Amino acid sequence: MKDTPTIIDAWIQHPTPGFVAHPMFESLRRWLGIETIPDAIPIEMTLAAMDAAGIGRALTCAWGSPDGFMISNEDVASSVDAAKGRLIGVGSVDLRSPMGAVREVHRCVEELGFKGIRVLPWLWDLPPDDRRYYPVYVACCELGVPFCLQVGHTGPMRSSEPGRPIPYLDRVALDFPELTIVGGHIGFPWTSEMISLARKYPNVYIDTSAYKSHRYPPELVAYMKGGGRKKVLFGSNYPMVFPSAALERLSDLELDEETTRLFLGGNARAVFGLDG
Repeated sequence: MKDTPTIIDAWIQHPTPGFVAHPMFESLRRWLGIETIPDAIPIEMTLAAMDAAGIGRALTCAWGSPDGFMISNEDVASSVDAAKGRLIGVGSVDLRSPMGAVREVHRCVEELGFKGIRVLPWLWDLPPDDRRYYPVYVACCELGVPFCLQVGHTGPMRSSEPGRPIPYLDRVALDFPELTIVGGHIGFPWTSEMISLARKYPNVYIDTSAYKSHRYPPELVAYMKGGGRKKVLFGSNYPMVFPSAALERLSDLELDEETTRLFLGGNARAVFGLDG
């Protein structure tokens, strides 16, 4: 992977001290051996993790929640500026304020230059077909940016139900055929449902964040090798999973050269409208 600097990671977050310290990430701190929360986390740490895996660019996201922003859009903008072209911003919004959320989508895209919006349904305990998302979808359609979300079960001790692709995300894709949707975390244990949506809807995509390549379900690998070669994006979910660990056994999948190229960068460039 070190000889492939054009790899694009579709889902990371440059963590803030408050994000790392949140009680729900106790397991993350344990996995990473973090005993003391630093006052600041340097951008060099994230860039070094990218370099170790040959990641050229990564989409780094904000975390909005009912309790406030865990990683704010301003935090993301600062990380993007500090990374000097290596990071691409993905914003988030407060679903409790419909017009405020719409204005924030516009600000993220038009002023901050972000390339997408991400909301985590499990964090809000609201499935994506809830009415509170719909103004955000309209704004994303108007601005031509993808809406990104988590699909599948949750790692933190929260309900997994909002992550079911069918019926919740199916309804969204029906109501908004113009909306580009990227479902992160592959949808497990409902991966087949997520694949069925990607097959059914031209604008629905899957990213592999939170999963190491040797843990991809067989049905996802078969989809990548067949009709889904343009529908699956590589993602790591750093710092929960480091990119180098996510890619370590990619060759075991025996993807052909074209599928590998699309998976590791080509699809992300097309979906998020990134230049070469």
